[in-house]
Amino acid sequence: MKLEGRENAPLRDRTIRAFPPFKVDRQGGFISTTGKSRKHAASRYAANVSDMPAATATDENTGNKIADAILGFIGQIPSTDERKSRSPAAHARSIANAAAAKAAITAGTFALPVGPLGWLTIMPELIAVWKLQAQMVADIAATYGKTSCLTREQMLYCLFRHMAAQAVRDLVARVGERFLVRRATLQALQGIARKVGIRVSQRAVGKGISRWLPIVGALGVGAYAYADTGQVAATAIELFEKDIEVEPRAE
Repeated sequence: MKLEGRENAPLRDRTIRAFPPFKVDRQGGFISTTGKSRKHAASRYAANVSDMPAATATDENTGNKIADAILGFIGQIPSTDERKSRSPAAHARSIANAAAAKAAITAGTFALPVGPLGWLTIMPELIAVWKLQAQMVADIAATYGKTSCLTREQMLYCLFRHMAAQAVRDLVARVGERFLVRRATLQALQGIARKVGIRVSQRAVGKGISRWLPIVGALGVGAYAYADTGQVAATAIELFEKDIEVEPRAE
C-alpha cells in the first residue's frame, strides 16, 4: 500500500486510494478489480489481533458491555430503499464496495486521536462500523428480494460469522441448496451476543495498540474495517442468494 507523496492528503482521499473496489468470491475472499486477492489487505494490522489468549475477567466485563451494544442495535432491522435487482450479484458487490469504503473512512477517522484519548473512541468506532454493516446487510437482502424474511438471527450471523463462527453456528444451517434460520429466544441471543462480545474485546487489544500510532494506526484501522466489511458482505451474499426457510418462533 504505497501512499508516497500523499502525506498531507485528507484521510478520506488516502483511504479510498489505498483500498480499491473488490469482488466477493465464493469462499468469502476479496478479489480486487485487477484480479489480485484482497484477503490480506489488512494483514499487518490483523496480525496484532489474530492470535487471542483465553478470556479473562476483564474480557468478560468488556464483552458484556459490547454484548449490550450489539443487542441494542440489532433489535431493529434497518429499513432500506433497495429493491429486488435483476442482477443481484453485481448490485450486491456494488453495495459492498460502497459500504466497505464508508467503514474504512469511519473507522480511520475514529482512530485519529492518539494515546489515552484514542482508547475512548474504540467502542464508538465499533458501533458505527457495525451499523454501517447492518445497513449493508439489509440492502443486500433487499437486492435478492429477501427483505420480508430478514431476521435479527440472520443479522447476527452475517455480522459476526467471520470472527465468531462458533458463537453463531446454531442460528443458520445450510441444508442442501437452502438455508434454515432458527429463531432464538431473547436469552439465547443474549448468550450469543456475550460470546461475540468477548471475542471482540480480545480483538480490541490490537485496536488499542493502533491508537498510539498517528496516521499509520488510523490507516491500519481503516484497512481492517474495509476487509471486515467485505467478509460481512460475503456472508450476506452467500446467505441471500439461496432459498431461506425461517423456523416459526417457539411458543
